[in-house]
Amino acid sequence: MPMTDFDNNQSTSRAQDSTSSRRQFLKKGSAVSAGITGAAMLPRAVRGAEPKDQGSNDVVRIGIVGLGGRGTGALSDTMTINEHIKLVATADVDANKQRVLGRLQKQFGDKVAVRDDKNYVGIDAYKRILDDPEIDLVIMTTPPGFRPQYVMEAVDAGKHVFAEKPSCVDPAGYRICLQAHDKAIANKTAIVTGTQYRRQTNYVEAIRKIHEGAIGDVINMTARYCSTGIWHKTRKEGMSDTEYQIYNWMHFIWLSGDQIAEQAVHNIDVMNWVMQGPPESAYGSGGRFTRPEGSEMWDSNSIDYAYSGDRQVSFMCRQIPGSQSDVSNQIFGSEGTATIYGSNGGASIKDRDGNEVWSMKGDIQSAYRQEHKDLVDSIRAGDPIVELKETATSSMTAVLGRVAAYTGQKVTWDFLTNESQLDLFPNDFDYNGPRPEPSFAIPGQTKLI
Repeated sequence: MPMTDFDNNQSTSRAQDSTSSRRQFLKKGSAVSAGITGAAMLPRAVRGAEPKDQGSNDVVRIGIVGLGGRGTGALSDTMTINEHIKLVATADVDANKQRVLGRLQKQFGDKVAVRDDKNYVGIDAYKRILDDPEIDLVIMTTPPGFRPQYVMEAVDAGKHVFAEKPSCVDPAGYRICLQAHDKAIANKTAIVTGTQYRRQTNYVEAIRKIHEGAIGDVINMTARYCSTGIWHKTRKEGMSDTEYQIYNWMHFIWLSGDQIAEQAVHNIDVMNWVMQGPPESAYGSGGRFTRPEGSEMWDSNSIDYAYSGDRQVSFMCRQIPGSQSDVSNQIFGSEGTATIYGSNGGASIKDRDGNEVWSMKGDIQSAYRQEHKDLVDSIRAGDPIVELKETATSSMTAVLGRVAAYTGQKVTWDFLTNESQLDLFPNDFDYNGPRPEPSFAIPGQTKLI
């Protein structure tokens, strides 16, 4: 059915400061995980504030929240590139996912050292990891809808954090991320995010050259994240509505933010990186043609982003089976053009006559690993990286485009970040409870909140 409100038929009269309501969820939880006791009430040590020997042989002890594909990928990346690290605890809502530990242990040996009593299961299982004083670093790879409050809770616990992208899927989550960023700086704890292109050499060099004037003044840009289909999971017998939506999280907007936020945020991050800040407004369209029944996702978006200095970015994303893929960025300047392709496609710069004056190959696998090396190195050096604000801003830029497309309105950055009351996280969250019937946005009917 169509969706006329952005909060999946939740009340739109929430308090403007939705941070407090999300934090309340963290305090009360829901169905408590097996094994959680009064330990959750104990005070937590702020590890970043502790004096430490910064020697290279210090073991960084890791706990992970979310053992899905991205979580196991992050573990593989950090274990491949870092020495003197150890995975010591896991948390997931699905006990079956712990089977991946056997494969990881075969590959990485004693870097995987998780006792049976530190494999936590349940919607609140992440709290056990945050309460563990032996854990230095938490990898957060849950569905994105949980990310702002989970990262904030980790910062409150004094943990270093690796948080996958996107950082948020709505303005309420964005505001939590800004608070978490500032608190991490105060704590002297790290937050590195899963925007691997920020550490992919051809991206870094191409954008450095653009900022140094290699193509003159940046006039406009095109960005594309067009791919084929995406996974969809069938509901299992006995699952509650909430449990199923978390299991099939990609297809529910409060959890994924739609493709534009969950996947295409990589290119949107490049847009902000090139333009050196977020846009002033967005106006766009899109729709759905091939999504399965019950999915709330659109499968295409076309957004015009307006940046300062009367610069425009034409952005497009889609996931339609059988369609032509295109993951690329083209930047047009007064003296030339730069093209940066996704994955291993490389980058190049041409002058105004079309002559190539610079190029570099791409290596995305190295970038995936480098973000984890930079994180661990910064922890050991006592100079923790905190980059949540930048990724949250790019995530919010994706939300800006989605809101503009969903509502059919021109939406400003100022309105969405400062005035919007949009908060997709259920205010009646219950893992074992019901959820409203899935719905999807229709421009002209979906309200701008």
